[in-house]
Amino acid sequence: MKNIALITPTGSASLARLLFQILTLAFALTLALPLRAQAPSEPRLAGLDTLAQRLLAEWQAPGVGIAVVEKGKLVYAGGFGYRDYEGQKPVTGQTLFAIGSSTKAFTSALLGKLQAEGKLDFDKKVRDYLPGFRFYNNDLDRLTTVRDLTCHRTGLPRHDFSWYLNPTTRDSLLLRIQHFEPSAELREKWQYNNFMFLLQGAIAEEITGKSWEDNIREHFFQPLGMKASNFALWKGKHAEPALGYYTDKDKAIKPMPYYEIDGMGPAGSIFSSPAEMANWALAWANGGKFEGQEIIPAGYWREAISSQMAVGAGLPSPENPDAFLSNYGMGWFLTSYRGHYRVEHGGNIDGFSASVAFFPTDSLGIVVLANQNGSRLPGLLRNHIADWMLGLPARDWHGQAKAAATKAEAAEEEAKAAKADERKKGTRPTHLLAELAGNYEHPGYGSLLLFVRNDSLFARTGALDMWAEHYHYNVFMPRPLKDGFDVGDDSPFRFHFNVGLQGDIESLTFAGIEAGIEDIKFKRQATKVAVSKEELEAYLGEYELAGMTAKVYLRSETLMVFVPGQPDYETVPIGAHQFKLKALDGFSVRFEMGPDGKAAAVFFVQPNGTFRAAKKE
Repeated sequence: MKNIALITPTGSASLARLLFQILTLAFALTLALPLRAQAPSEPRLAGLDTLAQRLLAEWQAPGVGIAVVEKGKLVYAGGFGYRDYEGQKPVTGQTLFAIGSSTKAFTSALLGKLQAEGKLDFDKKVRDYLPGFRFYNNDLDRLTTVRDLTCHRTGLPRHDFSWYLNPTTRDSLLLRIQHFEPSAELREKWQYNNFMFLLQGAIAEEITGKSWEDNIREHFFQPLGMKASNFALWKGKHAEPALGYYTDKDKAIKPMPYYEIDGMGPAGSIFSSPAEMANWALAWANGGKFEGQEIIPAGYWREAISSQMAVGAGLPSPENPDAFLSNYGMGWFLTSYRGHYRVEHGGNIDGFSASVAFFPTDSLGIVVLANQNGSRLPGLLRNHIADWMLGLPARDWHGQAKAAATKAEAAEEEAKAAKADERKKGTRPTHLLAELAGNYEHPGYGSLLLFVRNDSLFARTGALDMWAEHYHYNVFMPRPLKDGFDVGDDSPFRFHFNVGLQGDIESLTFAGIEAGIEDIKFKRQATKVAVSKEELEAYLGEYELAGMTAKVYLRSETLMVFVPGQPDYETVPIGAHQFKLKALDGFSVRFEMGPDGKAAAVFFVQPNGTFRAAKKE
């Protein structure tokens, strides 16, 4: 406003223009600044409104909801900024946010309730409750307990691309687990895995005969008065839904659609508000009780917040010598925070971030929910609030986070520079783009459809489209075409097209999916050609091959090939009298047709050669 005051009007018209400029600027500033919520009445939280507004501006975030509870009472539930940034609708204590993986504590606590009722034992095997379920190998089938699922120690890495890129039903997702190769031995190391919480949900459903959602409503939402909390904010009508956002590379706030996480619900599908999550935090901070009623069984409460697995070294740092320990309980992270025992779990899903924490020996709980993708705000505000409530000396958490972000950006740029020389310029793929197109499948990751549009190659999954930029040789670099997924100039992902002995593209290796996972190979599916039953009958008969008799016959309307001593092979017609063997990569049969329109011989095409077998009279 000082700059405007320097203008000296010379007449009434100039004065009118000046007043208009002042009013316009004031109105613009009002819209640009987040709406101020009511400041907390708790003296220890004095300045929370100022801090929240400053951090929203510093980190370009639209809004944040906060709840604080202590000694069985609600201290504060409110919000700052906007739940709808474009519509300038403010966050309040009733605003619904996605809590992401903070859902996990609900799922494991549901099993805790079943344990208290004598319906489940955490140390029994998974197969005791789901006899038909299978892991990757027999050892995991035989030894994995329910407790192993709750504390991320099955030896399986995340495999998140499976459910995120190709969402499907819960039953189908459970079937994918048997195709996930472990990267460590059972209980050897801690490895975060969302699928293991999906599996816990399935166990609860099997025991109770009710859906996971109905169980959560019955055991937690209803007794805690969480009336607005739900599992799909995009469905139905809700009084105060928060919209999700991300901050782009230019620091602009952009909308980000809800990720419809129904299939992986038990791992992260709950939407709730600061006011209702306050009741959940109250129960945990108060030994499992809410308003005198036991919500979390006392025995399970102690187990859940006791160390079940070491996450990492958890050593104190020079900046924070009084913050250390990194363990995991059952659906909770455990740490020593400045002399206080802290139990916490974060949450991240498209457009939203969360932190739910409590300090059991201090009977203190803190919930911070943000409608910003991958936001640092929940952790920063949680720490500031904890310091105030526990009477700890102030610490510049914001400054530390900024320094860490700057360091991470520098390390990323350094890594990019180091990789720049890896790319071989001036190379070409072995095949035309049209010859790379097709449907590729992996039993644990679903389908990957490659197609050409104009002069470019694209990939499509159930939830994401990608542009596949040629990198070098038969390697392409996929770039996600989705808001909030800016991978910059050098995507960490790679597609490598693999050529078979016959010169055809047989598979696609998806590299860079995540640390700890070997490259995932998607097999190219044969393009099936329609062949009538009458046409198939022309191939039937017995064929002599090196003293053996191979038989070609029909099973329903599918052409089958039988070779003595081997299983019957189902075939897929691919045109020109040629059929691929469905179960064997690189193997096919091609028929030589006689003048009568019937097969006179069959060629067995395989990696070690092509062999002709004449039809027997």
